[in-house]
Amino acid sequence: MSRQSNTIAPRGRALLRTAAALQTLALLFQSITAGMLLTSSHGYLMHDIGSKVMYAAAMLYVLATILAWRPGCGSPRPALYAAGFLLLASAQVALGVAHMPTLHVPLGVAMFALSTLLLAASLLPHLPLRPAARS
Repeated sequence: MSRQSNTIAPRGRALLRTAAALQTLALLFQSITAGMLLTSSHGYLMHDIGSKVMYAAAMLYVLATILAWRPGCGSPRPALYAAGFLLLASAQVALGVAHMPTLHVPLGVAMFALSTLLLAASLLPHLPLRPAARS
């Protein structure tokens, strides 16, 4: 059996970082427009448009993880995580359409936190794994 490497080409890494940044910014915009819903007549329109952008950004991140992962280039785990995040985004949209803020708001906060962690992980240099020292 051949050993899989965990390296991603520089173009793939840049695409992942860009997609993660776009997704995180879209979620930040959604939190801002959620507050605008309470104070502005334009809040609903902005939040509605932002939801479409956020969903598109989640789909773009799935695509970026699939393009960065090629057979023999590592684990498919990032693509599976991105697909799970897209499922969360689908639930978020459904909860928003159903006007269920008691679930919609906490899920939005959790999605923003997860996306921020994802962005931070993509920006930090990955240290090589070293075996633990035995005494």
